[in-house]
Amino acid sequence: MDIQTNTRTYKAGELLQRFLPYYKKYLRIVLIDLFCAGLTTICELVLPMIIRYITNAGMNDLASLTVTVILRFGALYLCLRIIDTMANFYMAYTGHVMGTRIETDMRRDAYAHLQKLSDTYYNNTKVGQIMGRITNDLFDVTEFSHHCPEEFFIAGIKAVISFIILARISLPLTLILFAVVPVMAVTCITINLRMREAFRKQRVQIGELNARIEDSLLGQKVVKAFTNEEKEKAKFEEDNINFYKIKKETYKFMAAFQTTTRAFDGLMYLVLLVAGGIFMVKGKIMPGDLVAYVMYVSTLIATIRRIIEFAEQFQRGMTGIERFVQIMDSDIEIFDDPGAVECVRPQGNIAFHNVSFEYPDDHNVVFRGLNLDIRAGEKIAIVGPSGGGKTTLCNLIPRFYDINEGEILLDGENIHHYTLKSLRQNIGMVQQDVYLFSGTVYENIAYGKEKATMDEVIAAAKRAGAHEFIMALKDGYDTYVGERGVKLSGGQKQRISIARVFLKNPPILIMDEATSALDNESEFQVAKSLEALAKGRTTITIAHRLSSIRNSDRILVLTEEGIVEEGTHESLLELGGIYHHFYVTANELK
Repeated sequence: MDIQTNTRTYKAGELLQRFLPYYKKYLRIVLIDLFCAGLTTICELVLPMIIRYITNAGMNDLASLTVTVILRFGALYLCLRIIDTMANFYMAYTGHVMGTRIETDMRRDAYAHLQKLSDTYYNNTKVGQIMGRITNDLFDVTEFSHHCPEEFFIAGIKAVISFIILARISLPLTLILFAVVPVMAVTCITINLRMREAFRKQRVQIGELNARIEDSLLGQKVVKAFTNEEKEKAKFEEDNINFYKIKKETYKFMAAFQTTTRAFDGLMYLVLLVAGGIFMVKGKIMPGDLVAYVMYVSTLIATIRRIIEFAEQFQRGMTGIERFVQIMDSDIEIFDDPGAVECVRPQGNIAFHNVSFEYPDDHNVVFRGLNLDIRAGEKIAIVGPSGGGKTTLCNLIPRFYDINEGEILLDGENIHHYTLKSLRQNIGMVQQDVYLFSGTVYENIAYGKEKATMDEVIAAAKRAGAHEFIMALKDGYDTYVGERGVKLSGGQKQRISIARVFLKNPPILIMDEATSALDNESEFQVAKSLEALAKGRTTITIAHRLSSIRNSDRILVLTEEGIVEEGTHESLLELGGIYHHFYVTANELK
């Protein structure tokens, strides 16, 4: 189970209550669609009455049944079929388009909500599960949103009108016939609930299967390097077989559902055959009435079968809505405080006052009572052992996580007083794990500034030491980098990500192992560019390569106990502590 994913189950009434507002924009289409559904239903229900009249007249008063009367009935039925055809086209086309629009609206809302969720959610939720929820699960909502009101509306009209007409012909026979319906409804609803649970399991397993495939394919180089193809096949086969078993269970309930309804169909025809035949023998109904009965019962049974066939889609749709609601009900942990204001080009003074932080999912304590003051324009470097909290400290400044105690100040104001968007717009980050989007080199660099011109992109690339290798690529800045930048080397990807931050040109820079993937020459070029960019800006650098931070104004040594050493490169070497040990070890490894 994903720790942060909402896995609560919802009652059907709750789901429909959450879903109905999506009809609001399309209420006019829904009403016209239902009107057309009513027209098609009326057209269908008129035919048995025509056949009843003709049959009774033919047996009792054949002289009254003239060619003119029959032609009039034919003309009436022709008009009804034309109306039925036009109404059915509207339902089939406009109704489905409306369903697609609702699906699109829901996917838009789900994606917007996902953008607001914290890193904790993504740390504990498989991407394959998320993708399944906003793609496959919502596909079924299209059919559901169109057919659900339409099918139940048609079924309601047919049941009510059929009952009224048949009751006027013979109330006792109608009551006997309709006595079967409640028993049928209770039985079908019971099986339906089991089927919905099976569909829910199926959707979850689809997400697991997607996650497994994504994980394996994205890591295919590692798989090949360790010759673990068979191991990956075995893991995939396990998930694939689990999916098969769940789907098998789903089809068992579907078969039980369909078999039960067919049995009740036969029971209704049996009642009609026996009771109707007896009523006709005793003269309580006319032969034409019995024919009308057969046609109405056939229509009613066809409607029930249509509802049954729709039941599978209904359950798929309800499952899709439930998994959508689970996303929408996932808590937004990081949000703008009431009254938050825009952060407009801050000077860059940053202060940590008695900051305590632990990760919300596993409650792993990282800081307790941390204090740190960084002056505007100061170049700060943070070093320390892995797991000491260097990256976490930097992630707290743009509020990727919220602290548990204390406060973080920017220019003397608590960062919670600023809107998230404006706060993050003033912070540039080159993260340890470089992420490039599938697209061109230009698009990836221009991501740092909306509507950036080519000249601006080139200038940023030059400052990052990336322009020369970009121009050496086959298509220059129009070169496709592949998914996650797989067509570029690690150093090339790093320099493009640095160029992206140069283009953003923020007053605060956070460099998390920014030069770790660069060769010596590239590192030298980028270091010069970073030094120029850092003038007048607050810069925080996390690095294991101590040569890249020797000229920092201040170096902090961060461990699990907090900041244990602080000073310049020279003063820390003289201290002979942890930093000195790091430096000596690094030199020995050269």
